Amino acid sequence: MTTTTPTTLRIAVIGAAGSVGSRVVAEALSRGHQVTAVVRDPARFPELDPAARARSGDAGNVEDVAGLGADHDVVISATRPVTGGESALPTTTKALLAGLAGSGTRLIVVGGAATLTVPGTGGTTVVDDPRFLSPEYRPIALACAEQLAVCRAETAVDWTYLSPPALLEPGERTGRYRLGTDELLVDAEGSSAISVEDLAVALVDEAEQARHRRTRFTVAY
Repeated sequence: MTTTTPTTLRIAVIGAAGSVGSRVVAEALSRGHQVTAVVRDPARFPELDPAARARSGDAGNVEDVAGLGADHDVVISATRPVTGGESALPTTTKALLAGLAGSGTRLIVVGGAATLTVPGTGGTTVVDDPRFLSPEYRPIALACAEQLAVCRAETAVDWTYLSPPALLEPGERTGRYRLGTDELLVDAEGSSAISVEDLAVALVDEAEQARHRRTRFTVAY
């Protein structure tokens, strides 16, 4: 499903040392984009891809985000709060949006699946379906629901919100995936999954193609 573009983008990836962020950095670099890998702690610079420009910054700091917005075409936020700190997620998202307001820089947020409706349930969302969400993940799911609401209330920033499927794990890069909007994508066996590598493909595709502006989309196999 990947479509390359002749335009070289300046892409900043916040949370670049994480599972999703590191793969987004690798995917964007493989397509010839100029990538800035952003982490909060400079001590993590050695973990970053040496082909990317390393930069420290806090997604919750409006000034840090504004600096990224001034230098980049797209900011991809792949941050996740620590366990017990889930309530910070909506606040961090507000800071991302405030920092990019008026810059013209696009924001792509890697969010959660919580608010996707489950097929065949009459409108039940993932957060309330124990088949797809274990109780221990409910706090982050609820925080992601608030995060999406923050994005949807924003009108001054060109944002996109990606909801992953129910299962997201490291695996193989196939370059294929299906697109959806507000309903959880499941296969014939009822599984909803994608590899982190192919989620990164979808994210860089979105950075290049801008198919989901000021809206949420989802992907899965």
